[in-house]
Amino acid sequence: MLKFPFQLGAHPINWVGEDVKEHGDDTTYERILDDIQALGLTGTEMGRKFPTDIEALKEELSKRDIQLVSQWKSVLFSDPAYRESELAAYLEHVKFLKEMGSTVISTCEVGGSLHFDPRRTPHESEVLRLDEAGWSSLAEGLNAAGRIAREYGLKLTYHHHGGTVVERPEEIDKLMELTDPEYVFLLFDSGHAHYGGANPLDVLRKHYDRIAYIHLKDVRREKLERARADHSDFVTCIRNGVFTVPGDGCIDFRPIIGELIERDYRGWALLEGEQDPAEHPAREYASRAIRYLESLLLEKAGDRG
Repeated sequence: MLKFPFQLGAHPINWVGEDVKEHGDDTTYERILDDIQALGLTGTEMGRKFPTDIEALKEELSKRDIQLVSQWKSVLFSDPAYRESELAAYLEHVKFLKEMGSTVISTCEVGGSLHFDPRRTPHESEVLRLDEAGWSSLAEGLNAAGRIAREYGLKLTYHHHGGTVVERPEEIDKLMELTDPEYVFLLFDSGHAHYGGANPLDVLRKHYDRIAYIHLKDVRREKLERARADHSDFVTCIRNGVFTVPGDGCIDFRPIIGELIERDYRGWALLEGEQDPAEHPAREYASRAIRYLESLLLEKAGDRG
């Protein structure tokens, strides 16, 4: 494998679904970590199959020379009634990641989401967008959580995400405007940017100075168009194969990788597919994605040469 200028890893969601539990549910964490090691990658996020005991997790990662890059943390800061309990939970999350040597925290507001907000019911069908009070409360909560992260030497990286109140380009812009750049950073996700209606390259360029972590994900255009026509919700989109790994969908990663090289990005970028591994074997698809990204590196090197 070519040496990438940034740190390349793979998310366990390629092997075991987080939102669609039946995807890869019989896959063991040993299989996931062995595959990541065999791919020549050295970073991953926490997965639901991984050991929860810190010492056991450290041992399994260490013997394969894999770093735990981050772990998703849902928050409900848009409702002030949840602020105190959410910050207490965030502190414990920070302590865990600090102990694991991670430096970034994948953070996402779940208020208003159909699938992640504990206040929603199964009979609802739309994401509830935030009003101004909700936006203000969200920003205050994220700033407070970001200060906690900073105290422990980590960065809160906000994950704009399909099916949530921060998925559209204007919502990403607003979140960046309302939050303190010293405490709140951005997790740039190419697939979720496209899903939310943005040009991923535009998001990358516009907010690059706030980006501290990256997910590289692709989108199958025809699947997304069908989902839009059918008014499918986010989880149904995953179940129907809207997402895939870089090089297998409609996103042109050439300018994205070029931008990262030109700006000398040195942080982590994790491969994500979030699709059924029974139909799209995780290791095989990750290997294809690596080869695709390597071809872009070679093109860039040729352009420079």
